[in-house]
Amino acid sequence: MLLRLVYRALWWIVAPLAVVRLWWRGRFEPGYRRHIGERFGFYDAPPYTGRPLIWVHAVSVGETRAAQPLIEALLERYPSHGILLTHMTPTGRATGQSLFGDRVLRCYLPYDMVGPIRRFLKQWRPSVGVVMETEVWPNLIFTCRERGVPLVLTNARMSARSFRRAARFGDAAKPVFGGFSRVFAQSDADAERLRMLGANDVDVMGNLKFDMTPPPAQLALGARWRERFGERKVWLAASTRDGEESLVLQARAMLAAASDVGRRSLLVLVPRHPQRFDEVADMLDKVRIRYVRRSAWPDDDTPLPADVDVVLGDSMGEMAAYFAAADVAFIGGSLLPLGGQNLIEACAAGTPVVFGPHMFNFTQASENALTAGAARRVSDAGELATALAELLLDDDRRLAMRTAAMLFAKQHQGATARTVTALGRWLDAGLAAPQE
Repeated sequence: MLLRLVYRALWWIVAPLAVVRLWWRGRFEPGYRRHIGERFGFYDAPPYTGRPLIWVHAVSVGETRAAQPLIEALLERYPSHGILLTHMTPTGRATGQSLFGDRVLRCYLPYDMVGPIRRFLKQWRPSVGVVMETEVWPNLIFTCRERGVPLVLTNARMSARSFRRAARFGDAAKPVFGGFSRVFAQSDADAERLRMLGANDVDVMGNLKFDMTPPPAQLALGARWRERFGERKVWLAASTRDGEESLVLQARAMLAAASDVGRRSLLVLVPRHPQRFDEVADMLDKVRIRYVRRSAWPDDDTPLPADVDVVLGDSMGEMAAYFAAADVAFIGGSLLPLGGQNLIEACAAGTPVVFGPHMFNFTQASENALTAGAARRVSDAGELATALAELLLDDDRRLAMRTAAMLFAKQHQGATARTVTALGRWLDAGLAAPQE
């Protein structure tokens, strides 16, 4: 109880700083300066009085895309319900708009303060809340329980590192994790760690990301890009993080020195965060690498100039196209201890995968991909260059990995259907929206 009071008090101190941070980040992403009132539970519209509402929280882009098959399935199975999709980032919100348009409602989830969360629940009156992956906010959990809103942690993952951090709070963590009505874990290891932290009613459902189907239009776009790239081999550095681009460029230099195929290969470099696009462009300018920005590349059939060595992927919502255009994909966030990024989308597109030693946010998926023969693990930029050289030179090996990747992605599907069926515990019962 004391820790809970301290936590609430800290939010009163942090909240003004959070607004300053929003305004500061808005210099690069104007979306952070919009809808600030929603982050404190204030809305322009009157309280929602429509159909029973399923609330899905997906913090940013990755979670929103992972939620896509689940939301599509819920829209199909429960046409008498509305869906509210909440986010914490403007890129997540923009992704939700792109994927679902007016088929769902959307807003920001308030900061984890009791008053704003109560206003949020009073405004929307959801019948059930579905939070994606790792969104464990104490005041949100306690307030939902207080107001009678079932809250389900879905596609839940708990890495060994995150478990050690949470376990430091000892028994204080148990009412937090135990506050979820149900927990749907990605793997047995995730489920066991969540139970040790106090979660009740935990089931292993698998990973929703395996049910993400690459949009045919994106695959077709990637195929057109591949034709425009010409005959040279193409490798993709996907969702790179701060500090990784320099390592990727080191690997590129070593690859070029290793073989003629490597020297003539094309790098497609896609930073994870849009606010870093210009920063990475400046880096390429400084090292005098010939590059073209995706945003400046015409959408006609003009071939990519032969003297362009790098395509800077400064676009949103086109990752499936980037994977489809590549012969091999390196998964960012993994050469530095950042936890890695989603490799499943690459496998679903049939793209062989290489990743670094730090995939702790995707431990089960990455280990399974290695076992399936769909991926290779490297320890540093040098090993990345070596792996790329081998794969770009060996067409048969690359084709075998492509086949293994697609089979791996297909074999692990089904989490969406299992999750929708389990959510029927509340939705099929026709629960009314919770009372104030």
